This record gives sequence, C-alpha cells and structure tokens, in this order.
Amino acid sequence: MQSSFRHAALIGKYQARGIRPVLEEIAQFVMRRGIDVSLEAQTALNTGMSDYPALDVAGMGRECDLAIVVGGDGTMLHIARELARFNVPLIGINQGRLGFITDVEIDRLCTTLGDMLAGDHEEEHRTMLEGSVLRDGRSIFEGIALNDVVVSRGATASMVELKVEIEGSFVANHRADGLIIASPTGSTAYALASGGPILHPAVKGWVLVPIAPHTLSNRPIVLPDVCAITIEIVAGRDASVNFDMQSLASLLHGDRVCVRRSAHQVRFLHPRGWSYYATLRKKLHWNEGGA
Repeated sequence: MQSSFRHAALIGKYQARGIRPVLEEIAQFVMRRGIDVSLEAQTALNTGMSDYPALDVAGMGRECDLAIVVGGDGTMLHIARELARFNVPLIGINQGRLGFITDVEIDRLCTTLGDMLAGDHEEEHRTMLEGSVLRDGRSIFEGIALNDVVVSRGATASMVELKVEIEGSFVANHRADGLIIASPTGSTAYALASGGPILHPAVKGWVLVPIAPHTLSNRPIVLPDVCAITIEIVAGRDASVNFDMQSLASLLHGDRVCVRRSAHQVRFLHPRGWSYYATLRKKLHWNEGGA
C-alpha cells in the first residue's frame, strides 16, 4: 500500500518498561511501507536503539513530515508543543488505557496504522496557549501549553488572591487555591477535576476555572480564545505558574501572568471514523449504550 508520507519521526515514552520492542516493531512496520524512520534523540539515547538516525526537535521539524508518538497523553503533550511550530502532524499510539489524544490502540496497530500511513485518516487542529510572566514590566518567564496554564498557591501556604483582567478590563479578584486557564484540549484535565465544563475541540474558546474558591459565586467562565488574559498576584506566599509541565515557582506580589492564543496549532491525525464523543464516553465511563 502506497504511503502518503516520506519520513516519520518516532517518539516513545522511554521510561516505560518494555518500550523498546514496541518501538522496534513500529519502526519496522513503517519502513516496510517505504517510509524513512528517525528516532527522537532522547528516545534513541534512553532505549539504546542505534540502528536509526537520531534527531532533535529542530531536526524532526526540518526533515520529517509525520511524528508517531508511543506512550500516553503526557508524552504527546510534550512533543506536540515542540513540533507545533513546524506544522508536523502527529499520530498517537497508546500503550495502556485509551488516551484523550493518543487514540490508536496498540492491539490494533497494524491495521489502523497501515491505513493511516496510506492517507486514510482524519485531521484535527488544536489551539494552544502561550504567555509570559512580567515582573516590573520585564518578562522573566515564557511558556506554551496545549492543556492549560495554572496559577496556584504554594504547597504549604494558604490561598492566594489573584486579580483577573481580560483585554485590559478588570473582571474580579479571586481568593482561591488558584486559577486555571484551559484550552478545549485541557478542559478534560485539571479544569474538569476542578468543576469546569468540557469544551469540544472545535469551540474557539478558553475556560477560566477557580480552584477551591473562597467565594462560591466565583464560577468557571468560558471566554473567546481571541482575548488576552492577565492574572496578577495580589496576596499569598509561594505562588507558582505552570504551562503544562513548564513551571516557575515563587511568584512575587505584583507579578503578572499574561496569556493569549498561540500563533501555532497542533495537527492530530486520527483513524477514519474517530469520534470525540466516543473518546469521552470511554475515558469518563459514561453509559456505553447506543450504536
């Protein structure tokens, strides 16, 4: 079967037990379809797979027209942020439980992946958040997130007070354990656990969710993704900000976390017939009745 791709990057959760045989199987499967295979540099280093070229992120972005990610959603989150600026599409292969964004099941690998490599797939674009921390008007930290940006209190401190502005207009002062700004992708992560709504990936919006607010009228709100959001640290000790897995601890009073939509989007490839609603049903254990 003729492939629609020429060069695939292979990225694995190299900390997982037994990952090397799975990566070897996938690499050989892909190569038999006439596609060159390179390994992400850390995957190659930590698995000892030296029979394939190893590329860093810039190399993958420059040379590859597909990335195959083996692991869970955490592995996908990391590499998706890195490759978004290169416009490289991603296929997620889940080793264990079905993921929200790694949706090719390992026991159906040959059939599903073969069809997708031949061009029989569905493409979806996901928006991302990006932003910075300003201290005295100067940027001291920058980050990008596919899931969420979280401003939260220190591990042993009491709640923080956070001033929220949207497009320069004052909205509210929140006294809470923190605030979450989540993308539609991240709406099923920490934001959902904190009482926020689920946003379909096609919705052009963010959700702003207070974490354990002192005032019960401080409720989640859905915002258009074209707006700029600023969170200022008003009170509280040892506050921190987290852009997915990128963190800055010990924010000071007056520090401002400024968040906006990223110019880059993540491209996900799904098997033909993929359904976001079916993923929700399986992951959230909703009633499985119906067709």
